[in-house]
Amino acid sequence: MGERRNNPAIGEVDVHVDDALLAEELAERAGALLLQLRAAGADGRTGDAESDAFLLAELAARRPGDAVLSEESPDPAARHTAERVWIVDPLDGTREFGEAGRTDWAVHVALWERGELACGAIALPARSSVRSSRTPVPPPARERVRRIAVSRTRPPAWAHPVAEELGAELVGMGSAGAKVDAVLRGEVDAYLHDGGQYEWDSAAPVAVAWAAGLHASRVDGSTLRYNQPDPWAPDLLVCDAGVADRIVGLIGRHRTTNEGARTR
Repeated sequence: MGERRNNPAIGEVDVHVDDALLAEELAERAGALLLQLRAAGADGRTGDAESDAFLLAELAARRPGDAVLSEESPDPAARHTAERVWIVDPLDGTREFGEAGRTDWAVHVALWERGELACGAIALPARSSVRSSRTPVPPPARERVRRIAVSRTRPPAWAHPVAEELGAELVGMGSAGAKVDAVLRGEVDAYLHDGGQYEWDSAAPVAVAWAAGLHASRVDGSTLRYNQPDPWAPDLLVCDAGVADRIVGLIGRHRTTNEGARTR
């Protein structure tokens, strides 16, 4: 879990912090803003907009030469030739944010640099948690896959036979960041998704997962790539490296060609 820090006061922002620390700080501060908005009765649309405005303003001030790809803002043409691109989801789990008592919503902040994910942070504000690639915490050891996190609104149809062959149960959750956090906590043993994601949904969670030593790939086992011309990133597998081949094989057996269609 990321180290807790005092947020800099307005007018006292340190523009020289390293990128990983900045990702943590911005995710945490955006999360604090969202908690205030939620307490005041704001809906998810307002939360998305306010968090996005905060992140864009901070990155413009503190990394003025970098491009930013955000779910809530137009896709900038500059990112296609940029060497550094911040990939952010100001509020991942908008539905869950709007439901009283739910904690499975998050803020994602990641940096892509020269072809690779350089760092990332996930804030889970309702759980007072920040996870970062800067301070990775390996997940607890596990012998088998017993619980698999999937989307609570659109789990892939193939996840059911895969879980059955593994002797596992499916656990519906909101944000992708919350699902990766659940894998890292040992609450679930894997996270499967197919269809409807974009780069901002998975960039920060994948950066955190990789730093902690987890396997993260597309569901066919191929490499995840970011800052692509089309930011659609349709499927994702996060799990222990030791069970990845087994899960990928089962997915290949049960997944049909029409799954993973683009949805939003």
